[in-house]
Amino acid sequence: MFAKAFRVKSNTVIKGSDRRKLRADISAAFPSLSVEELNELVPNKEELNVVKIYAHKGDAVTLYVLHKNPIFFQLEKQVFPTVYTLWRCPTMVPAFATWPPVLQKLSGGADLMLPGVVVSTSGLPEVDQGDCCAVTLVMNRAPVAVGTAAVSSAKMRNSGMKGKGVNILHAYMDQLWAFGDKTHPPVIPVTNCPAPEEGETDGEECEENEGRDVSKPAAVEASCRSMQELRLDQHEVLEEDKEGEDTDGEEDDSRSPQEQMDELLLQCFLHSLKTKVKKSDLPLLTSTFLSKHMVSCCPRGMQLDIKKSSYKKLSKFLLCMQRDHSLVQVKELSKGVESIVEVDWRNPELCSFRTPKDCGPEKESVEGDGACEVQFQTPEITQLYGVTARLEPLFQDARKRKGTPLKACEVRNVITDYVKKNELIHETNKNYVNINPTLCDCLLEKSEYHEVETLKWDDLFSRTLIRMQACHEVLFPGQPPVVKKGQMESIDITVASRGSNKKVTVIKNLEAFGLDPAVVADSLQHQVQASCVLLDSPGAKNRVLVQIQGNQVQHVGKLLLDRYQIPRKYVQGLEKAPKPGKKK
Repeated sequence: MFAKAFRVKSNTVIKGSDRRKLRADISAAFPSLSVEELNELVPNKEELNVVKIYAHKGDAVTLYVLHKNPIFFQLEKQVFPTVYTLWRCPTMVPAFATWPPVLQKLSGGADLMLPGVVVSTSGLPEVDQGDCCAVTLVMNRAPVAVGTAAVSSAKMRNSGMKGKGVNILHAYMDQLWAFGDKTHPPVIPVTNCPAPEEGETDGEECEENEGRDVSKPAAVEASCRSMQELRLDQHEVLEEDKEGEDTDGEEDDSRSPQEQMDELLLQCFLHSLKTKVKKSDLPLLTSTFLSKHMVSCCPRGMQLDIKKSSYKKLSKFLLCMQRDHSLVQVKELSKGVESIVEVDWRNPELCSFRTPKDCGPEKESVEGDGACEVQFQTPEITQLYGVTARLEPLFQDARKRKGTPLKACEVRNVITDYVKKNELIHETNKNYVNINPTLCDCLLEKSEYHEVETLKWDDLFSRTLIRMQACHEVLFPGQPPVVKKGQMESIDITVASRGSNKKVTVIKNLEAFGLDPAVVADSLQHQVQASCVLLDSPGAKNRVLVQIQGNQVQHVGKLLLDRYQIPRKYVQGLEKAPKPGKKK
């Protein structure tokens, strides 16, 4: 289950009621634990953390962490001990012994098969199917894996020790072990030796060997040497796999995502101070420092997200840089607006920082963010006019039936040909057109029947277009044109209030222009460093809203107009951008 890296969802301190419930669950699941052992594993006053994670296969698991070591993990309401706990209480669960070379397979996610189980003189431990059990190595009782029994002990014996024995959930040297302090198994001598096989010594000799093992732990030392060799082999394999990766990749596997984001924040912070910020830029708004300097220093293929760090907010991170590292000085120059007013350019930590090679300039970063958007091309939108039943006589000679969409220039040509064909141009003033019965019925109001005898050319064309049905044509590159009735829907940007005084920016109708709301949301989130979610559009099927925290109309407008080249007339709500306040 923990052969590959898992994702941490939350990390909180356990409540008193949850601590008591955990003690009760552990006491019921493992009755062999004494009161002293239970108090040692789950102390009353020491800090105990609850870490909720998602395994690489999607399983939701709860970890209980004491002194930075996971001591128990809960899966589907069943509590299991970790190897760190079993090294302190090795007899709390039944254990099956196996040979040291099997450990490498177990750490890689394999289950323990019955042919690999070494049966001691006392026989197999008694377990039922699904019971929690451990796996130890020959000559060392320190468990190296935890899992559940695949079948009962009786079925194991009846099957001739063939098939699966233990479903492994957690093993020494997997990612759950790496989440702790990475200590190695202690040496705990065994009290029983393996059962003799055919052609081997009898039980008396085995007893002699057993006495020798207790008094002279040579076999135990040999087992530990085997484990050490396995450990070295495992590390060599890991190093070979990571030769083509970044140098930090080895550390990332052993750290939580939160710790990785903390280190990335510090790296981008030092990088931006050393290469981006100048003395002439001070005082510098903290929001500008993040969006224009720190984000551009983020390594390629990585994304800077303060909410995934332990700081959660930029203000807390900068306070730590000011208080603990003495790198910057932050002041609130105006109400609610913080700025960096001073930078210690001679700080040893800043002077010793080396700029990473994989961090490109800001332009490259932007291109990296929009890698999936490079292929986007703005659709061509053409206003069309549909022939209505009232105007059909005007277009009859041009063989344009009701509902036929036409461009404005095509309508103008049809009307011009009709006027010339019927000789309706005024004799003395060619700027006017005489009204015949057909034009009267199509273009004049009833009150104008006996009053209007001529119309100007422009008036004739405008009256015709007004009385036609509005349509539009959308042409995406490489696709056939799509004609729809009505006006082209604009992208609507609105600012709504949520809660007490919080505002969110909502973007609608991105799909009409061929924009993927998920891609737009990701770009905005990376640009403004604010929470961004996708919501179903009420009253519209297959439509999604993009909602981003705060009034981000200015950033949304810049993204749509500059990057995606959407015509300004098709973007509504740009006037709702926040106006710069007056300095007090």
